[in-house]
Amino acid sequence: MKNLFIRIRKILWKIIKWFFILSITGVILFRFVPVPFTPLMIIRFVEQVFDSEREIQFRKDWEPIANISPLLVKAVMTSEDQRFNEHFGLDMEAIQKAVQYNEKHKNKKRGASTISQQTAKNVFLFPSRSWLRKGFEVYFTFLIEIFWSKERIMEVYLNVIELGNGVYGAEAASQYYFHKPANQLSVQQAASLAAILPLPLKWSPTKPNARVVRRTEWIKRNMKYAEGLEE
Repeated sequence: MKNLFIRIRKILWKIIKWFFILSITGVILFRFVPVPFTPLMIIRFVEQVFDSEREIQFRKDWEPIANISPLLVKAVMTSEDQRFNEHFGLDMEAIQKAVQYNEKHKNKKRGASTISQQTAKNVFLFPSRSWLRKGFEVYFTFLIEIFWSKERIMEVYLNVIELGNGVYGAEAASQYYFHKPANQLSVQQAASLAAILPLPLKWSPTKPNARVVRRTEWIKRNMKYAEGLEE
């Protein structure tokens, strides 16, 4: 029995060791290499195949952040993470506010995920609401904050975010909805893309419902306060 425990302990140690090696190597690799696809993209493609009502398509065009409009950077920061340049992956102030809000509103939850967290989740993890997944999300968030610059985090985020059925990233979304490259987005177009981020499969920037219209106008009003990324 003692030998069995020793053997199990050695196996677990090897699993943990290789997890750290592979995860850190992967984060360092994607510091320089474009992300080819994400777990969510795979899941969505499978859903398209088995859902006869959804068009099967995959639109994803990687562009360096220099080729993406600064207006979109400001729009997503305004919408998703206004303290992006200040925190180290987790926005503790936003988390505290979300906890207080959720205690008062049991049926309507508010999240506090930063752009760094969303990027870590999208690139390295499968969608899940478990605490285990959340723990891995925090781990990968700290890794990308350590090994990537803020500019790189934003660049990856803007190239992998879901912005429609089979539409991923700023360039693909800009071409799909507005028939123009992402570096030519107007304030209205940038704000409308940021507005659909919470429900990209149900909301559209070109056929907005009342909630998308309100979010777009709110983002436009507040974009002037976003600092953007330093050159």
